[in-house]
Amino acid sequence: MARTDSTRYTFLFAAAVCVACALLVSVAAVGLKNKQETNARLYRQKNVLLAAGLVKPGEDLSDRELLQIFDKNIRIRLVDLKSGELLPEGRIDEKNYDQRRARNDPATSHAAPPNSAQIQRLPNYAAVYLVQGMGGAVEQVVLPVEGVGMWGTCYGFIALDRDGNTVRGLTFYEQKETPGLGGEISNPKWQALWHGRKVFDAQWQPKLTVIKGPAGPPEQDPHRVDALSGATITSNGVARLMAFWFSDAGFGPYLKRFREGATP
Repeated sequence: MARTDSTRYTFLFAAAVCVACALLVSVAAVGLKNKQETNARLYRQKNVLLAAGLVKPGEDLSDRELLQIFDKNIRIRLVDLKSGELLPEGRIDEKNYDQRRARNDPATSHAAPPNSAQIQRLPNYAAVYLVQGMGGAVEQVVLPVEGVGMWGTCYGFIALDRDGNTVRGLTFYEQKETPGLGGEISNPKWQALWHGRKVFDAQWQPKLTVIKGPAGPPEQDPHRVDALSGATITSNGVARLMAFWFSDAGFGPYLKRFREGATP
């Protein structure tokens, strides 16, 4: 019988425990992967609805209710970022399209042009979420946006009216900013300040930005939003990502087509 007080026994016992724990973690990770991906997709869909105003912040809805609202009101399409053209429906599975995975795969992405938002690569195709009203008419478009803040990449959605210019809503659903400072980009009160602002100027150049100090109401100060107090780097990051995604390198070509009625 092995001595339980020996060094050899201690090392063997510790190794056995490590192996067993590693196996349990691996099995749990594999077993829960599909559930995790489903929850992540549902969370993104909820934030699309929040940006579009179809769900209110803090509203208590079940997963089933959220899916019903999403499927009833949202139509997902994929757009070629370089040309601004929509892909034919069904060419790629829109509902299960993973834009981040596509961005990180050299075969389905391309290098971003130099930009202050620190975006390195872009997916060849990006998802856009068309908000449908009565009779299926498109009333809004919700666009995914991302860019570097102070501590990492911030991911969000911004909803535009049918004019392709007026902001209807904004959410940031994933960010690593400092709680109480830059983390306030996820605060519905700050996000509400964006409602009614204009993305472009009269020449259709991106103009939407964040400023230090108070901005006026949208009808008087249509292109500027109050910066977050004590969070200059995060506020600048938001301004830069907006400038990028509404430029010709981002959704600029698509929004031109959208405004001209190209969306079926």
